[in-house]
Amino acid sequence: MSRPGRDDAPDRLYTVTGGRSRSGADNPFDLVTLVVAECDPVPGMQSEHAAILRLTERPTAVVEIAAELKLPVGITRILLADLQASGRVSARHPRKAAIPDPDILEQVLVGLRNL
Repeated sequence: MSRPGRDDAPDRLYTVTGGRSRSGADNPFDLVTLVVAECDPVPGMQSEHAAILRLTERPTAVVEIAAELKLPVGITRILLADLQASGRVSARHPRKAAIPDPDILEQVLVGLRNL
């Protein structure tokens, strides 16, 4: 039984990725990686690649791209790796928040209590 609104038949996914089922070990794309297009789609480009370039005119997370394309994240990562290899997209990883010094947090808490 297939899910409504999804066209993820194995033969279609096989065709979309050129038969690849996994991206390389050095694939920098995780769910929250922000992807930015470096160029516009060109005529003759695979439709999924063109759709990704249109979606990523502004930084967009990998998981959002997969949801918009209605493709599994693994397949989306393979497509993104293709685009990155050709220089059409770049990946930006979200910055990790610095953990504040516990002493400063304690001072802020004391200051708030004194108000």
